[in-house]
Amino acid sequence: MSPAEVLLRLRRFLLAMSALLFCGALVELWLVNHTEDLVQWLAFGLSIAGALAALLVLFRPGRTTVRVLRVCMVLIVVGSLYGIYEHVEGNIGFAREIQPNSPTFRLVMSGLRGANPILAPGILAVASTVALSATYRDSVS
Repeated sequence: MSPAEVLLRLRRFLLAMSALLFCGALVELWLVNHTEDLVQWLAFGLSIAGALAALLVLFRPGRTTVRVLRVCMVLIVVGSLYGIYEHVEGNIGFAREIQPNSPTFRLVMSGLRGANPILAPGILAVASTVALSATYRDSVS
């Protein structure tokens, strides 16, 4: 097997893995009923966009589709960081309601340890990074 064939298979594997991660995130979001407000629905939209972009490049590789994927993945990483912020902010807000006179350090620790998992939105950034790595120095881009 030639190095070019190995690289093509690796790219396909990474794109498929990224699509599966996005689909897994969708299932988890649905199972935990992540649907209370519009901001929570944003995670669904980002996951769907990520899965579609990865599948598009997997089945229709080309200069335009790779560029669309890259832009989409950067937006998803930004959305993932926003999700982490929202989770921490929600945890801190809850801690403030329960103990309004808590010192800042205790509020920060509550924000990191609260009921909203701070790394859960990070799966979108991981899936995006996997998809972006599949297009690193891609000859069609």
